[in-house]
Amino acid sequence: MEIYKSKVSTASADLSAINAKYNTISFLRLVSIAIGLGSLYFYIKNSDTIYIGLAVVFFAAFIVFMRLHSKLLFKRRIKEALIKINQDEISYLEDAKLPFENGLEFNDFQHPYAYDLDIFGEHSLFQNLNRTATFIGKKIVAQGLLQLSPNAVIMDNQEAIKELEGKLDWRQGFLALAKISQDTKATYESLLKWSKFGISPLPKWVNWVSYATPVLFLGCLIAYFVTFNTVFLSLLSYVFILNLIILGLFFKRIQAETANSAAIDKVISQYSLLLKKIEEEPFESKKLKQLQQKLQFESENASEHIQELSGLFSNMDTIANLVTASLFNGSFLFNLHVLKKLLKWKKQHASVLEEWLEVIGEFEMLNSLANFSYNNPDFVFPSLNTNHEIDFASLSHPLLNKKSRVGNDVQFHPQSFMILTGSNMSGKSTFLRSLGVNMVLAGLGSVVCASKANVHPLPILVSMRLSDSLSDSESYFFAEIKRLKQIMDALEQQPAFVLLDEILRGTNSDDKRNGTIEVVKKVIAKQAIGAIATHDIEVCLTTNDYPDVLTNQCFEVEIVNDDLHFDYKLRQGICKNKSATFLMTKMGVI
Repeated sequence: MEIYKSKVSTASADLSAINAKYNTISFLRLVSIAIGLGSLYFYIKNSDTIYIGLAVVFFAAFIVFMRLHSKLLFKRRIKEALIKINQDEISYLEDAKLPFENGLEFNDFQHPYAYDLDIFGEHSLFQNLNRTATFIGKKIVAQGLLQLSPNAVIMDNQEAIKELEGKLDWRQGFLALAKISQDTKATYESLLKWSKFGISPLPKWVNWVSYATPVLFLGCLIAYFVTFNTVFLSLLSYVFILNLIILGLFFKRIQAETANSAAIDKVISQYSLLLKKIEEEPFESKKLKQLQQKLQFESENASEHIQELSGLFSNMDTIANLVTASLFNGSFLFNLHVLKKLLKWKKQHASVLEEWLEVIGEFEMLNSLANFSYNNPDFVFPSLNTNHEIDFASLSHPLLNKKSRVGNDVQFHPQSFMILTGSNMSGKSTFLRSLGVNMVLAGLGSVVCASKANVHPLPILVSMRLSDSLSDSESYFFAEIKRLKQIMDALEQQPAFVLLDEILRGTNSDDKRNGTIEVVKKVIAKQAIGAIATHDIEVCLTTNDYPDVLTNQCFEVEIVNDDLHFDYKLRQGICKNKSATFLMTKMGVI
């Protein structure tokens, strides 16, 4: 946390210096334009050439100050973003708040574990991990949390995350650039829609006319100033009108190509800066180098191509004013030339544009995971295996307060499936979620909340927290049966890591017990690894029939000084102590 506080202090001092310069430049810019206009006034009044000279000098100074002003504004926004980034990390580490987007829009109630494991939403895994500022970044983080990567990809991710973990300044600089881009889903999708929009070429005669009539206009203009013959002035007006007519023929095409150009232009420019930051950084890990290589195209970097596109959209936007547009297009068919360049750019680069943007998203995902590792130095990268072995030492839930969370050792071999018992509030559900969330993290290449881990990454199937679906007229019980069917169907395809918490709660005790036992038998027959939590002690007797596969483990509760005491430690065997009767008696319920 101290490093974040130090960075806030340094960035704040830098921001104060930038603000001082910014205010000075703003004042000088105002003075220069005032003196320039004053000099122009005195020249018109006195016709003294010294005033026109002063006007030129101060207008030139105004342009210089404008550029300095823009650069300082950019630096100021970056420093403000850096201050916010580090303040957010301080708040996060102090458990004050979670000032990050929660990704609720990515939640999928039909997904095998997204809802059950709180992957999205308030205080979710996504919200704790997320350090993205672009839509594609958020999307790729969400996709990573919802799907299992192959072992080779996981190991490449681990290597990349380890490298990025040590590049704190680079990571925060990248995030600051992304933050000031003000990227949105609408802008991102508009750009992709534009890139995939039809690129049918313009008629061949357009290329010839686009040069011929502007040259003719310029020739008539020069001829008039040389000869002062009004015939050339008449010709000039005819060519001007002809150019506007030619432009009118392609007006709808120009509108279609440049829809939302003002918003897209600003974001594209920031995309270019993000890509440039990736291109210029020396990386060592295989994954990061591969991502860099994707940004090489036709002997130039992707950032240069994107900056060119930004300039084209900017050119379209700069003459959006009707008077200016009429003047530039009547003279030189300006928008038609930009349209030709846009179509040429699209034809050459549209096929790789989405891939370039995905590189930004990949880096934001890896940066988020590197930040997670950096903030949790006691977490470990799991070693991987393909032998269906899953072991954790001091496993806990990564979102619990590190001062109060309790770690447990757990292994799923030689017995591969656990029957978990314990009274309410003893920690069964939290333990199951700890297993599930850490398996999700392991399957992404992240560190896990354990002191040691050896994992065979597997698909994760969970039935823990379903809700009645009123819109689909489904009861809780039917929703649970559908989830169990989904789990069994998935197990037909391949082994998986299965977590079940008090299944079949919507039926009577005998039906629930018998159904639970049959579910356990079926999942172990399909070589599933995992755990089921139950209050029914008779379910635990199933281990007698399958001692090589099933194991009984529990969380106990003790009554100390007339109060319940939970130590949240996993133990071998079946739960013996009960808390419900004691708690109801103490609270006067019975």
